[in-house]
Formats: sequence, C-alpha cells, structure tokens
Amino acid sequence: MSHADLARRFYEDVMVGGDLGALDEILTADFVDHEEGPPGTPDGIEGVRFFVTTFREAFPDLQVSMDDVIESGDRVVVRATMHGTQTGDLMGVPASGNRVELEMIDIVRVQDGRVAEHWGTTDNLSLMQQIGAIPQEAAAS
Repeated sequence: MSHADLARRFYEDVMVGGDLGALDEILTADFVDHEEGPPGTPDGIEGVRFFVTTFREAFPDLQVSMDDVIESGDRVVVRATMHGTQTGDLMGVPASGNRVELEMIDIVRVQDGRVAEHWGTTDNLSLMQQIGAIPQEAAAS
C-alpha cells in the first residue's frame, strides 16, 4: 500500500466512514500527533479517536476530498478539504445548521506501513466563523 493509499484510507474509512477500529491498522502503537487539538485531547491514537468522534458528531455528513498528494521517502503530504453540515455541537458551539468547508494540510511519516507521526495545519478560524462562533467582523479587525 502506498503512503497516499494509507492517507486515503484514513480520510475515507475513518473520517467519512467512522471506522475507528481501522486506526489500529493505520497508526503505529506509539503514534505521535504534533498538531495540537482542543483542550482535553488525549495523546496518541486516543487523541485521533477523540478528534474523529468530535468531528463526526458535529458533522455527520462529513466528506473529505484529497486535493493534492505528494509522496517523498517516508512522508506523504496531503492538501485536503472537508465539507459538512454542523448538526451537532462542536467544542461547546451549538449546532448552527451551517454547511462548512474546511481546508487543511497534513504531513505524515510512515514507518513499516503505518503512520508513525502527523503534523498538520487546519483553518480553524474559518471553521469558527462558518459555524457562527466568531463573527466575521471580529476576524477582520
């Protein structure tokens, strides 16, 4: 399985499909996530489970597109876009009913066919604006 296929499996099976059991096959036992999550996010695989569960509860119609994929050595870089409708709470923000588009860049290091490390950037400001947690005017000032 290529590194891109491993990333695709995470987005399609786990994020979109909700198969949290697949994380044990996709991630190493000592997986490290260098992207800081919301307060209270556990480390390692449990942190990924927390993130996926949180997003899927807030956006049950979540879809992810892999817009660009670059593989080099033991790394894969993915520029992806998530789409979904916020019908559940997200980190204390009540369901807005708003359809959102969230862009992100993920970099993963693969070791022995599994993801060992993750670095990422997500446009969280835009997400909070789209669900009405931060007014558009506040971000402009």
